[in-house]
Amino acid sequence: MRAQTNKRMRNKMTRLYLFLCVFFAATTVAAQEDIDDDDRLLREEDTTAVDTLELYVQDVDSRLAWPHNIRERIGRLLKSSVFTTSTVGICIYDLTADSAIYRYNDRQLMRPASTMKIVNAVAALDKLGGSYLFKTQLLYSGRIDSGVLQGNVYCKGGMDPLFNGDDMKAFVESLKKMGIDTIRGNVLADLTMKDRDLWGEGWCWDDDNPVLSPLLINRKDAFLQRFSQELKHVGIVLDGDTLKGATPAHAYEICVRTHTMDQVLMRMMKNSDNLFAEAMFYQLAASTGNFSAKARDARKLVNRLVTKFGLQPKDYYIADGSGLSLYNYVSPELEVQFLRYAYRNNNIFVHLLPSLPIAGVDGTLRKRMGKGTAQGNVKAKTGTVTGISSLAGYCTAANGHLLCFSIIHMGVRRSGIGRSFQDKVCEALCEP
Repeated sequence: MRAQTNKRMRNKMTRLYLFLCVFFAATTVAAQEDIDDDDRLLREEDTTAVDTLELYVQDVDSRLAWPHNIRERIGRLLKSSVFTTSTVGICIYDLTADSAIYRYNDRQLMRPASTMKIVNAVAALDKLGGSYLFKTQLLYSGRIDSGVLQGNVYCKGGMDPLFNGDDMKAFVESLKKMGIDTIRGNVLADLTMKDRDLWGEGWCWDDDNPVLSPLLINRKDAFLQRFSQELKHVGIVLDGDTLKGATPAHAYEICVRTHTMDQVLMRMMKNSDNLFAEAMFYQLAASTGNFSAKARDARKLVNRLVTKFGLQPKDYYIADGSGLSLYNYVSPELEVQFLRYAYRNNNIFVHLLPSLPIAGVDGTLRKRMGKGTAQGNVKAKTGTVTGISSLAGYCTAANGHLLCFSIIHMGVRRSGIGRSFQDKVCEALCEP
């Protein structure tokens, strides 16, 4: 009898154990689904959940006039649990109506990442103009006698990031055309256009940083080496050394190679090229006329615009032109001020707008917002560094109004989450 009782107890215990296993498994799945629900708007892979919530938002929007529907949409996006551990700043401005339509932490100081390139581009276009040329010069001193140059050759750097092998060949061919077969002197690299710093202020040592030299070839700091090789290739003998030194005022120009503002701007913005951005920044610095231009010279010109906007330069910090620096601090409000200024000045806007990546089409936005009303509509600069995801630019709302916006997301460990949120905000701006 006791054995049968024990057997019945074991069977009951087994059934109870199995029930509890099933119960806890179901509870765990439900809990996981709840966690996922909090982040539905920020998960592109959970398309069913996103579509369901968007239908609900659309139903609410149908009872709201523009721009209240936009505010409602963005407000719902901000309810995501992502923002319990991260901070976002948003500023949206209606350029057609000349009024702000949405502000959220828009005056918070934040690291902009590569949206700093907008600040850089607008300031450079304002100061230098759209017809500005990036140039590298070849000069000589001394005299030419029977094919022998009794003097020095100077390669004067202008920090042109597009200087390439064809430009180098043009330099050497220009010497050949002058009948020079021997240089009885030195070849000097003139790097005086900027200071000696090869990295920007506040750059991480383990990042993929460009080299900030005024004389680069194909992005590499090997100008003199390549020049010597090309001389040898065409049969010009260098009877001297390759050195660094300033070009004397009495030197004669042999050849100059140039690239346009638009050529540099397109690569800088579409591809988010940091070298091109720093080259632009140092053109701005050099325009002050100061010998051996420094980043602070460019900063002064940017700050003049900040003052012109009615804001205080001391409230921000502009460390570089690319957004790589850990020291950069701006706000969404400030970036929108630069976008507004560009829009009001056509000589800036006609160069800036075509350079911006287009959603679902090209540049760093080619794989984002590939469908819907944002596709081909949003033209904006992306920004990504560790912990930061940002987007700033222009789009056209369903009522035909042109908008500009800045979204800076700090403390976001997975950049894909930041990008997804930005895409949803842009869709909210463009949808009817």
